[in-house]
Amino acid sequence: MSNIGTKLDDVVDRDSLERERAMFSAAALRLDPAEETRRIAAAVRDQVLRQLRRRGVVVGLSGGIDSSVTAALCVAALGSDNVLAVFMPERDSNGESLRLGRQVTEAFGIRSVFEDVEPILAASGCYERRDEFIRRVVPQFGPGWGCKMALANVLKNTGYNITTLVVQSPDGRTQRLRMPLDVYLGIIAASNMKQRTRKQIEYYHADRLNYAVAGTPNRLEYDQGFFVKNGDGAADLKPIAHLYKSQVYQIAEHLGVPEEIRHRPPTTDTWSLEQTQEEFYFSLPYQLMDLCLYGLINRIHVGEVARATGLKSEEVDLVWRDIAAKRRATRYLHEPPLLVESVVRDVGPGLSCA
Repeated sequence: MSNIGTKLDDVVDRDSLERERAMFSAAALRLDPAEETRRIAAAVRDQVLRQLRRRGVVVGLSGGIDSSVTAALCVAALGSDNVLAVFMPERDSNGESLRLGRQVTEAFGIRSVFEDVEPILAASGCYERRDEFIRRVVPQFGPGWGCKMALANVLKNTGYNITTLVVQSPDGRTQRLRMPLDVYLGIIAASNMKQRTRKQIEYYHADRLNYAVAGTPNRLEYDQGFFVKNGDGAADLKPIAHLYKSQVYQIAEHLGVPEEIRHRPPTTDTWSLEQTQEEFYFSLPYQLMDLCLYGLINRIHVGEVARATGLKSEEVDLVWRDIAAKRRATRYLHEPPLLVESVVRDVGPGLSCA
């Protein structure tokens, strides 16, 4: 009887294991990092050398996980001698970003250049324009103050997303304020000058070296439009746009990205006050957003996604609605310039391209 019982226990254990494997969980996002690295490296080599006909790659290095992994993958594809990192701090940048970025160049033997973009931004009125809009809500805002934008948590269903302005006075007092639409748009427009200025610098170095520019968005950012058009959204190739954020971390560990960067919370590094990407745009930790997005794309039942994330089914539905809203609002970011009619360019006998 004991032998029969043991055999039955083995069957039950195996059945439980199979059921567990069949259930949706974070395991769905696990990949073979070595194989994925080889696949991406092969694609980057083909794209840069054959399709784009460039000699190497420029990467704007921020000290964050995405740019660090992108730079490391480009080294795996092209060798460190054919990758250039560009550091582009400005007045509101966190000093840690530059320090961590230098860890990446040292770890992978990447050449780098330092470009302080603050004078360019100041000359173009980036800070002055932003502050003028903020003073329409906080008249006393000025030197010594800090600011950032914060999005309401998607799980607190108000029927629509509300972004608030957060300001901190020199004595440390913090205020969260609603903004008229024109003030919100004005602050964002001025802040977007930072990303567009950095991209201009990246393309300067790419042009002088006959290099391509590598973009750094992961799948969450690319899918939901978390980038500035003709700013950080501009690039010749985007090696990690197909990877969920948690998969980027898996690649980072495999490639040996410095541990301090792998444990740093994802930040925007755009505002003078410290801010995470979760607070500014996604509302949820990336681990949960990954699972919710994966479930939505792969048509996994809402109950399964709820179980995997620890959320309620109605909360998952709110996240899915928020993703759909962001996709609609940012669809134009993915669009090429619109033409009155298709223009076909002849590139040789029997060949043409749009």
